[in-house]
Amino acid sequence: MSTRTPDQERLYRRRQLAAAFRVFAEHGFDEGVAGHITARDPILTDHFWVNPFGTHFGDIRAGDLLLVDHAGQVVRGTGRINPAAFAIHAAVHAARPDVVAAAHAHSTFGRAWSALGRPLDPITQDACAFFEDHTVYRDFTGVVLDLDEGKRIAAALGGAKATILRNHGLLTVGHSVGEAAWWFVAMESCCQVQLAAEAAGTPVRIDAAEARATRETVGGHDIGRFSFGPLYRHAVRRDPGLLD
Repeated sequence: MSTRTPDQERLYRRRQLAAAFRVFAEHGFDEGVAGHITARDPILTDHFWVNPFGTHFGDIRAGDLLLVDHAGQVVRGTGRINPAAFAIHAAVHAARPDVVAAAHAHSTFGRAWSALGRPLDPITQDACAFFEDHTVYRDFTGVVLDLDEGKRIAAALGGAKATILRNHGLLTVGHSVGEAAWWFVAMESCCQVQLAAEAAGTPVRIDAAEARATRETVGGHDIGRFSFGPLYRHAVRRDPGLLD
């Protein structure tokens, strides 16, 4: 259990969030103005922190983040919020009180896999982290600007750690910023691996019982948070100014 005060926790989440954007930039997940990661505010729990619309992931610092209320109004920070970010993330945070952070970006392999409209299969140890713990949202209706569609996405996510937005990309969530960011990195990699494996032949699926047991080892909240740690520290070493 964290011993941080609410103000310390707020700063911690903002710094984790800024580092997550640097990690996403380094992995090539930035795509113009698309993509967003959010972190629930620990004090105003119906508010969340998000990246300013139109700022490159690789330039974001903790001080650049925007605090947005339940109505989509920026109450702290300077800049605009991506309308799609509000439509998706507001619904997810409202539907999942356990979720601290959510991540969505237009990553290459996530988009490619999403075009198939299928869940990932347990064909590697890493993919087992998502076995029976991700869903597919099958109702592509264009750019998500409708709050009702955000609610449908949240409903499709259910209690899982991720959903594949058909013809769109990936959405991951976590009990910490690090967890949500790590699941996105990991899921993107799993999409790449399955695309490569299917291009080469017919992948061998891991037995469901073994996949389930493996998920208990590699797919927990603490593992997700811990796995993000090296990426966070590397990002801070590269540019300590991201914490400002």
